[in-house]
Amino acid sequence: MKKSILTLVVGLVTALTVTACGSGQQAAPENTSGTGAEGQTETLKIGVMGGAEEEIWKVAKEVAAKDGLELELVPFNDYVLPNKALDNGDLDANAFQHVPYLEEFNANHGTKIVKLADTINFPIGMYSETIKDVSELKEGDLVGLPNDPSNRARALILFESAGLIKLKEGVGVKATVLDIAENPKNLEFKELEAAFIPKSLGNMAAAVINTNFAIDAGLVPTRDSIFMEPKDSPWVNIIAVREGETDKPVFQKLVKAFQSDEVKQFITEKYGDSMVAAW
Repeated sequence: MKKSILTLVVGLVTALTVTACGSGQQAAPENTSGTGAEGQTETLKIGVMGGAEEEIWKVAKEVAAKDGLELELVPFNDYVLPNKALDNGDLDANAFQHVPYLEEFNANHGTKIVKLADTINFPIGMYSETIKDVSELKEGDLVGLPNDPSNRARALILFESAGLIKLKEGVGVKATVLDIAENPKNLEFKELEAAFIPKSLGNMAAAVINTNFAIDAGLVPTRDSIFMEPKDSPWVNIIAVREGETDKPVFQKLVKAFQSDEVKQFITEKYGDSMVAAW
């Protein structure tokens, strides 16, 4: 009889304890993106350019998985949407742009996106379907360049480096076609959205094409370009995040994964001098 009473008391105490825990407290939620609880996988959503850059990031994704970090890659084919998606919280980070483009975008759109780390240097090139050297360009030829401000300036600087034009002193990364001080061959400049230039190349004597879009179009920059930036070009692509988030431990894992020997080896073996690891 005593044993039965003791069992009943223990049962009542246990029941009351469980009820008390349930009425005022909730069990801790499962680990979510960026929390980094031991033994659990963190997740980041990364915006990248489709094509060559996406392929490189797939290698980084494999490396990150070994460190408990899952990367969801979201491909884009233009230079505007990735920053808009990052700014409104649809992405955790993106990796497609260089600092001059980012600064211009922030100024024009009121966004607060910042550099996290360097990724790849894509030396930009000039291409043509009709000529093999820039010296073959003729009086009044039509040439193409990207229409976004920073890549437009970058293309104009490339035209200047090729000896085709001379820009006004000091315009630098702010250069526009209005800043052309000398144009000996009276070249006509046509600005197009960067992604569309490869498809329009046949309608122009030559055009400057961003390397990722050139590769996607089947061009090999070191073989097919008629003039290229040097490999130590300052226009290095970056990983970007929202302001105030650069110190998150999960982003240090992200940088570690991308700036790995595996990624560098993949870039070197697949793309040679067309791309350069920037770390």
